[in-house]
Amino acid sequence: MAEGNKLQDLEETGEALVAYINNSQLEKLRQVKDEHHALFDKHTETRKIVAQILNDVAQLEESASQKLMNMEEEKKQREAELESLEEQLRQCTAQSQMTDSELQFVQRELERLRTTEHELETLQHEVDEDTTEVIPSAVYVAQLYQHITKIKWEYDTPPNILKGVHYGADLATPIDIDTSVRSRREVSDQLWDFVSTEW
Repeated sequence: MAEGNKLQDLEETGEALVAYINNSQLEKLRQVKDEHHALFDKHTETRKIVAQILNDVAQLEESASQKLMNMEEEKKQREAELESLEEQLRQCTAQSQMTDSELQFVQRELERLRTTEHELETLQHEVDEDTTEVIPSAVYVAQLYQHITKIKWEYDTPPNILKGVHYGADLATPIDIDTSVRSRREVSDQLWDFVSTEW
């Protein structure tokens, strides 16, 4: 009987132990299951965060890529503008040099014209003096000589030829003297021979 009690105690203890193990495992399983759910939830949350980060990175890369393309385009545009400005500067420099050269030429021409004008004014003044003083007196002297000598000269002859006509009382005598082959005294004597001493 004592053995039956022991067996029964053992069975009860075994059942209690099985029940305890069953209860313990069930609790552990629940705990593992809860932890698994928590881990899954955390994993899902992490995946969402990683997906959001990757999406943000992709947007940042796209934005940076677009900005880079815009900057490249702007750089090309600025380079084209710079090249255009350099070309304009070259043209302006060439035109400025040409304008400077033309300006110097015009200044030289203006100076030459001023000098010429001054020379012309001087010459005009001399001509005016000759016209008002020398020519009338020269005409008067020529007319006086012609009246006294009765010789009318031709003025369209070479400088070394004296040509004209002496109108004497009875006849007209042609005069044709080459002064390059005769002395001044001979020429003077020949001309005075035409002049009448009778008054």
